[in-house]
Amino acid sequence: MSRVFVGLGSNLGDRAAHLAAARAALARRFTLVRASGVVETPALRPDGDPTPRPDFLNQVVELFTLESPEAVHQALKAMEVELGRTPAPRWESRTIDLDLLLHGERVVRTETLVVPHPGLSARRFVLAPLAELAPGLLHPANGRTIAALLAAL
Repeated sequence: MSRVFVGLGSNLGDRAAHLAAARAALARRFTLVRASGVVETPALRPDGDPTPRPDFLNQVVELFTLESPEAVHQALKAMEVELGRTPAPRWESRTIDLDLLLHGERVVRTETLVVPHPGLSARRFVLAPLAELAPGLLHPANGRTIAALLAAL
C-alpha cells in the first residue's frame, strides 16, 4: 500500500463545489485518508502574460492505494474529464486540476509522468497544504522535508 498525495485546484465556476466533487471521486476510487484546508491563491501565468485569470482554490489530499503511479495518474486524468474539465492550453483556467504530487518514495520519470511533481518544491500553493498534512515527509528526489521546502520559499 502506497501513501499518495494529490493536489486539487479549481479557478472556474463554483470552485469549492468542484473541490468537493473531486474529493468524492477520489474517495470512490482510493482510500481517502484526509484533506488539508483550502487555500486561495492567484493563478500562475507565463512570464510576460498580463492576462487576468480568476484565483484558484487549492487543496492537498492524502490517499492510500495499491495502484502504480501510472495507474493513479491515468485515473486522475479520467476523473478530471468526468468532473467537467475540458482540454485547454497549459495556463488557462480550469474547473478542476488533479495532480499526482507524491507516490510513496517513488521517483518516476517517463514521457508522460514525473513524480514527484516537477513543480512541487517551488509552489507555495501546494507545499503549504501538503505541510499541513505531512510536514516531516521527505521529498524522495531531494531528501528535504516538506516543511523545509516550504520555509525556503
